[in-house]
Amino acid sequence: MALISNGTTIFDAGAVGSSFKGSMTFIKKITASSDATISFVNGASNVVFDTTYKEYIFTFNNIHPSANDATGPDFQVSTDGGSSYGVNITSTFFRTSHGEDGSDTNVEYQASLDLAQSTNFQNIGQLIGNDNDQSASGFLHIFNPGDTTFVKHFIARLNVYHASDKTRDCYTAGYVNSTSALNAIQFKMQSGNIDTGDICLYGIS
Repeated sequence: MALISNGTTIFDAGAVGSSFKGSMTFIKKITASSDATISFVNGASNVVFDTTYKEYIFTFNNIHPSANDATGPDFQVSTDGGSSYGVNITSTFFRTSHGEDGSDTNVEYQASLDLAQSTNFQNIGQLIGNDNDQSASGFLHIFNPGDTTFVKHFIARLNVYHASDKTRDCYTAGYVNSTSALNAIQFKMQSGNIDTGDICLYGIS
């Protein structure tokens, strides 16, 4: 049975109608090599981060820090092509944990990692170990960064191999409180460098 709304097929035999299918377009991959910061700037090095897409996704693959117990990656955005990073962000953060030994099973709201109209970098991952097998992976969605009417919403989820041998699932969401177009984003750790790992940028259409 098909579900049709105003002449548009939404579902037909369990399949989503073609007009509701988006596509994910790869834009840029940056591989870390002991970097203090990693930046994606619209128009530089084939980066697209403007009104071309209404949603962008950054993926983090095995982000490995130089410092143990490293908080990060953190991000901030720019409205001036990367000349400065410090736009007001309001956000919320919570995490879940579970240790390899079965201990530390909890869900915690982390008020200390929230931002409230702050120009600080926003944390999306917490306390990554720097053993050879420890890293963090996940994603960050930013919605319509090139818009000049609304604030810019974001959602992030990162799973961390914690320095104390536990999995820590970190959830962050909020908005960049600016109606100016965003055209650059920067990632960094709160201490040390991003030793290895890939950050990829995709546009969703």
